[in-house]
Amino acid sequence: MEKVKQQKTGIAISRAGQQTVIVRVDTQIAHPLYKKRVRKTKRFAVHDADNAVVAGDTVVIGETRPLSKTKHWEVIKIIKHKTVTAV
Repeated sequence: MEKVKQQKTGIAISRAGQQTVIVRVDTQIAHPLYKKRVRKTKRFAVHDADNAVVAGDTVVIGETRPLSKTKHWEVIKIIKHKTVTAV
């Protein structure tokens, strides 16, 4: 039986190399004592084989085998491209 791999949705915040993008994933948890919703932010180094993701895109990332010291995730699909407005 194959292990189900995690998927997360986040926003690409920067290009970190030729096939690497940094993705910010925000989650909300309840504070253990006060029960107020607290936003937690985590950054992931993600493999982007096609170099299709630019900063500002919303992407779905999935777990993969370790590709380097910090890269254990890959881009599954791009949900929304960043729109550039002309000034």
